[in-house]
Amino acid sequence: MEKEWELFLAPYEQAVGEMKVKLRGIRKQFREQNKHTPIEFVTGRVKPVDSILTKATLRNIPIDRLEEEMQDIAGLRIMCQFVEDIHQVVNIIRNRKDLQIIQERDYITNKKASGYRSYHLVIEYPVQLITGEKKILAEVQIRTLAMNFWATIEHSLNYKYQGEFPEEMKDRLERAAEAAYQLDEEMSLIREEIQEAQHLFSHGRGRSKRNYFLHEQEEKKPIDE
Repeated sequence: MEKEWELFLAPYEQAVGEMKVKLRGIRKQFREQNKHTPIEFVTGRVKPVDSILTKATLRNIPIDRLEEEMQDIAGLRIMCQFVEDIHQVVNIIRNRKDLQIIQERDYITNKKASGYRSYHLVIEYPVQLITGEKKILAEVQIRTLAMNFWATIEHSLNYKYQGEFPEEMKDRLERAAEAAYQLDEEMSLIREEIQEAQHLFSHGRGRSKRNYFLHEQEEKKPIDE
């Protein structure tokens, strides 16, 4: 059974690896042209088997229908500095010829009741195997650093309370979500000044430190399972 799962998940592992390389390549191109890059860093994961089985049970998805009905076995997360960057990244992905967008969910304009904000894309990505091409579904989450901070904390608390938050905790989380979004809006108002300062910083003494920080962030695994 373990070997069967390895074979089943192998194309998803390949897709995540390829997409991370491609997205980081986009970021590199912006930097090489001395432009602001809308991609701060990229992470990815393949959902663990126990999480797949748990979700399949909750959603009544038959095991033989996982490929068609579970959209987030492969998951990528793109972190951005500004809300404007999110929309730019979405447009970049829309214009790519090596994948197809199946579904878009704008939880920034239409936030969830919990306060959660992010932009989700479900894509169909072709993986080249020795047996031929295999198209798989993957979910791409695009959010700001502030949105990601809130979502990571909420995910941890959700695991503790199993979705049944105490009313006071629920209220605090909603207020925190709004505070995070207000931070994003304030940063957008001074975006040009921030980008100019970062350009000077990246071409001076701070460049190596910033690159080290980004490398460390990409090695982490914060995607919700």
